[in-house]
Amino acid sequence: MKHTIRPAQLWARLVLTSMIVALASCRTERSLRDRAPELVVKATESIYLPSVRANTTHPTLPATIPPSPTTTPTIAAPLEALPYSTPTPLPPPVAKPDYGIQVHLLAGDMEQTLDWVEGLGVGWIKQQVEWHTIEHGPDDFDWPLLDQAVAAANQRGLKLLLGVTNAPDWTRAEELESGPPVDYTQFGRFMGQLASRYRGRVAAYELWNEPNLAREWRGDTLDPARFVTLVAEGAQAVRAADPDAVVISGAPAVTGINDGVDAIDDQAYLRGMVAAGVTAWVDAIGAHPYGFANPPDESWRDDSHVATSHNSHPSFFFRDTLVDYRAILIEGGQPVPPIWVTEFGWASTDQMGPMDSTGWEYAREVSEAQQAEYTVRAFAMGDEWPWVETMFLWNLNLAPIWGTGNPTSAYSLLRPDGSYRSAYLALRFAEPQ
Repeated sequence: MKHTIRPAQLWARLVLTSMIVALASCRTERSLRDRAPELVVKATESIYLPSVRANTTHPTLPATIPPSPTTTPTIAAPLEALPYSTPTPLPPPVAKPDYGIQVHLLAGDMEQTLDWVEGLGVGWIKQQVEWHTIEHGPDDFDWPLLDQAVAAANQRGLKLLLGVTNAPDWTRAEELESGPPVDYTQFGRFMGQLASRYRGRVAAYELWNEPNLAREWRGDTLDPARFVTLVAEGAQAVRAADPDAVVISGAPAVTGINDGVDAIDDQAYLRGMVAAGVTAWVDAIGAHPYGFANPPDESWRDDSHVATSHNSHPSFFFRDTLVDYRAILIEGGQPVPPIWVTEFGWASTDQMGPMDSTGWEYAREVSEAQQAEYTVRAFAMGDEWPWVETMFLWNLNLAPIWGTGNPTSAYSLLRPDGSYRSAYLALRFAEPQ
């Protein structure tokens, strides 16, 4: 069901609750030191950089893709320096059962993370799953942490999307960053086991992540047709194991790059996916329409822009990415599946303390207030488009895991101490109709 945000009510409540938060000084009884054993539990997920990763103002210039962050989160300050904060009790959140948030349940305090999710009133969460952390050798599985995450989400009544990526080294041509297996049927085998294990408990699966980026496709050729072959293997296996699960194609990265080496332009890549028959295999097409520093309703074709960079290519605009993807799908003929926004968001370094945002300069142009405004407006725009279904904001809780030493924390709805940023409060009180 589609909803419409009521901005006037939202911002009135946001102003009120911001005043409450400003006056709050209480902290939780348990400090982060008390939670240290939970926080340093083995992390089995990779924190993916959203698809930037360009720093150019001209669509034909090459962009730079910075290296991926390390797999295991590192706390950037002594534990006693980063206590979790709890503001003065706020009014309850407004229920938004069709909205989603990407979380990181496999690192940090899982129950605290889910408390934060419930505080937003959303009905969906997305968790990224790295295949290589689950299957260490043929049929040598390590399920307990993911089992715990699925059970905890189910207990809270949250629908769960698992995004699956990163094949184990023993299935791959080379041991270098993320990439698919040499034999794509291995992906199908694993997806079948995953969907069988969580039948009826995981609502949706996204097959791979940003396959138009070389760093997500190491050891193979950047080629949308090859990716569709991988998707077909995974989709058939999921449907055989759990016919009710929603199957979503892995979303291309929005980069502004089209050199065929570091990346293929996301729209060109999607056209290739459609030509290779991806719509026959999936229930929905994944999209990552990051806005960089551009408001969600701006277009690269506009005469003027709020942002000073990343403003001359459709990949840098939330609206352009989704509208253009829809046009590409229609051009491809029937069937025309809906779009699931499996990642989106705006980075802001505002009020996050010292943070090296080299290569992410656009994050300095977005204030916390703008981050909040853009987030709510983007959800409202998705509500207005019947062909856009579930949307997942990236991300909830990177900052409490990474601290400010990693620029991805600028996307977090929480500060390193666990206190709410303006976007958290804005989403909490967004009122769908």
